[in-house]
Amino acid sequence: MSDANASNAARDRLIVGLDVSTRAEAERIVETLGDAVSWYKIGYQLAYAGGLPLVTDLANSGKRVFLDLKLLDIPNTVAKGVDSALALGASMLTIHAYPHAMQAAVDAAKGTDLTLLGVTVLTSLDDADLTTAGYAHGVSDLVRLRAGQARDIGMGGIVSAAHEAAEMRALIGPQMVIVTPGIRPSGAPAGDQKRVSTPADALHAGASHLVVARPIVAAANPREAATAILDEMAAALASRA
Repeated sequence: MSDANASNAARDRLIVGLDVSTRAEAERIVETLGDAVSWYKIGYQLAYAGGLPLVTDLANSGKRVFLDLKLLDIPNTVAKGVDSALALGASMLTIHAYPHAMQAAVDAAKGTDLTLLGVTVLTSLDDADLTTAGYAHGVSDLVRLRAGQARDIGMGGIVSAAHEAAEMRALIGPQMVIVTPGIRPSGAPAGDQKRVSTPADALHAGASHLVVARPIVAAANPREAATAILDEMAAALASRA
């Protein structure tokens, strides 16, 4: 893969998490990053602070939006949530990987370009956390179970930690998306994430998209931070070709 192609591929794979508390702050970050970034994630923090209309504005400006709302409810409510995400213009939407919720989402999104992602196990959780929550499975077993169910139900991809990406790629095949949060550049603090990875390691493991929030949005120079991560991703992609 040429350097130019690797750079373009990296740009298509980096999702910047707009984990901020106001729409104005999110818009400042988007303006600062400019054409360096093509994907953004909007999650609870910004969505509950009036950020949902920004999904439509970003989509209309040519950006793609990963709407990370982790839907989980009765099937009808999940289906209506998918309908609303489609109306906003989201390109990706997360569903907690419970079979009934995933099936309702797949049925609602049929015939559209919306990529539905099953959230296997949050990257802030480890085996002890799952035991405390009453799960019989550890992280690895539960991730495998839910990823297989997502594949069989027809989801577009899954969300999992980079440490599980290689195994997940073998399990779900080459076509499904693997979105990896918990990405930290070399030397960056892990924060509240317990299963983190560098951008290069995540891509080598088989992740298709990487979500990076704090290392970019909290940086003194967000565009410089994003460019450094994109360079690391491009080098990793070029080395795989």
